[in-house]
Amino acid sequence: MLDVPLLIGGQSRPAGDGRTFERRNPVTGEVVSTVAAATLEDADAAVAAAQAAFPAWSALAPNERRTRLLKAAEQLQANSARFIAAAGETGAMANWYGFNVKLAANILREAASMTTQITGQVIPSDMPGSFAMALRQPCGVVLGIAPWNAPVILATRAIAMPLACGNTVVLKASELSPAVHRLIGQILHEAGLGDGVVNVISNAPADAPAIVERLIANPAVRRVNFTGSTHVGRIVGELSARHLKPALLELGGKAPFIVLDDADLDAAVEAAAFGAYFNQGQICMSTERLIVDDKVADDFVARLTAKIATLHAGHPDDPASVLGSLVDVRAGERILGLIDDAVSHGATLVAGGQCEGSILQPTLLDHVTDRMRLYREESFGPVAVVVRANGDEALLRLANDSEFGLSSAIFSRDTGRALALAQRVESGICHINGPTVHDEAQMPFGGVKSSGYGSFGASASIDFFTQLRWVTLQNGPRHYPI
Repeated sequence: MLDVPLLIGGQSRPAGDGRTFERRNPVTGEVVSTVAAATLEDADAAVAAAQAAFPAWSALAPNERRTRLLKAAEQLQANSARFIAAAGETGAMANWYGFNVKLAANILREAASMTTQITGQVIPSDMPGSFAMALRQPCGVVLGIAPWNAPVILATRAIAMPLACGNTVVLKASELSPAVHRLIGQILHEAGLGDGVVNVISNAPADAPAIVERLIANPAVRRVNFTGSTHVGRIVGELSARHLKPALLELGGKAPFIVLDDADLDAAVEAAAFGAYFNQGQICMSTERLIVDDKVADDFVARLTAKIATLHAGHPDDPASVLGSLVDVRAGERILGLIDDAVSHGATLVAGGQCEGSILQPTLLDHVTDRMRLYREESFGPVAVVVRANGDEALLRLANDSEFGLSSAIFSRDTGRALALAQRVESGICHINGPTVHDEAQMPFGGVKSSGYGSFGASASIDFFTQLRWVTLQNGPRHYPI
């Protein structure tokens, strides 16, 4: 069992009133972590610590920040086993957490490479003798709010570029993966970033609304970034707007996977299975809608059904398990409700649908229509639906018939044809002949519509995590009208 204190100003601290909460393994029910439940005063203290650390961190030479971030990346990767040991918080497979650590280390390395790329410009001025500049400077304290589903990747992403830009950070840990998020802060501190540069707050689930509002309202917090559900993202966006704080929001998805009539079906099936079922479909980019041309739909469904038969979900420690657990039993109950609704309205359950506790077998439904909740609602589980249509334009209309717009994919042997469609798909990300689930540290990552706004990823996020300032230098006398 892991003990998870707060990290404030470089110090491990209990909650101000001594309260804790427990995070249990969703498969076994065993307590994985006992976690400090921060008070509002603890939230204030974390922001104060970040504010106190800001002058020194922001004043560091860019190559010194680079050196410290690179060391943090090495330390993070060297502690992979410690992260995997905490995988029981979410019931995930060890390979998923191992992948998380690898990509998170790359996120830190990419951020390190950006410290010398935060540039401004000289702007011609009409004022005689005026030398005008646009300078990008650190904002101050950045609040990062990270989710549980890709806990190392997404918490590191909430921290890395803000740090590279010269800001200090308060990370609000997820209530479902608090030990992992606290460990990230601890490793970064041990790597020598400095006291208070990264602070980590954990809170009891019932306290989340009050803690988040207190953090956003704090005058020292200058930027907010949030990754999570669209429902909570709207709340974070509204709170941030109320306090005039820019917010970067990466929210839910309902990724369309378009299969044209000339697609390589074997390649499409491999990508679809990975995109729909990896990490039990609990990824914002997960393939949820398989939009398939009628000419190849029967063949595609048959091949995907055979692939699904090889993807057994079970206890993450069982060598026979390819897939692991959902985050909790309630997730399984919610998803079963979506499946039952689809079947009751005429969908065909092709594979899966069996759920035991938090273990849901990979599921495929065919002949899904807009009368069914699964057509529009994000399942956030190992469920994919087949929606059929004739011709590229009809497939495109179905792909865009969603409030979400994060990731998408198109499979076709004619790459020109696919690229023309990709430019019309309403999503922040589109992969041709690749899965909807794909991430690299240097890429711009963000969505449109109800999937949020703004982009994470190296140079794409410099604009957000810096303040653009107009600075002039007057050389010689200046004429004034009065």
